[in-house]
Amino acid sequence: MEYTIKNLARISGVSTRTLRYYDQIGLLCPARIAANDYRIYGQKEVDLLQQILFYRELGVSLKEIHQILNDPDFDKARALESHLSALLLRKKQIERLIDNVTKTIGSLKGECVMSDNEKFEGFKQKMIDDNEAAYGREIREKYGDDMVDDCYTKVKGMDEADWQRAQKLSAEINRTLGEAFEQGDPAGELARRACALHKEWLCMFWKEGMYSKEAHRMLADGYVADARFTAYYDKIAPGCTKFLRDAIYSYCA
Repeated sequence: MEYTIKNLARISGVSTRTLRYYDQIGLLCPARIAANDYRIYGQKEVDLLQQILFYRELGVSLKEIHQILNDPDFDKARALESHLSALLLRKKQIERLIDNVTKTIGSLKGECVMSDNEKFEGFKQKMIDDNEAAYGREIREKYGDDMVDDCYTKVKGMDEADWQRAQKLSAEINRTLGEAFEQGDPAGELARRACALHKEWLCMFWKEGMYSKEAHRMLADGYVADARFTAYYDKIAPGCTKFLRDAIYSYCA
């Protein structure tokens, strides 16, 4: 079956403006242009649009989607299985948060008593699930299943004070790192302060005895090598990830 751009927009919920933009960037081009200059889309384009929307729902950028779909080794069935796994994970996260909010409402009404641990269960589990989805394969290969699972157990055991401290530490690391980067000295006092905070933050999540200067340096190298971490720290300032790596090397010297 074939669709005009207007009809495809109607059945997909995507605006005609967006479909024209997808055509413009080469992400989703019509099967043909009719004599009246109408864009005509076939079944292949409909299926491709479905894939694009799946990836968009999972937060993948248009540039990354373009690269994925133009990969000659792209496996549609495997991609759908990946979509399903991600969606099921999200479903579990939402169900946990719903349960957490429901318990909180009950606690406020005096219908039940909620422990400090329970108050943060949903948030902690979401962080664990997100970390596993994003980095699970790499960290398990590097550190082993037992070490990773022990770290997750430590996170689950955090009380309210620990959880709040971890959030504050994360914000303080980024603020101090940004100030140190402006100074431009990875061996300076502010840079060392940022690294000390970073070590403190790591030890809140890592199993006792896991921290070492070598492990800290290895992690810093991983930040620079992994585009996902680089994107996170370079939000502070372009080049901040490499600065942090150099600062950690100086700190651990």
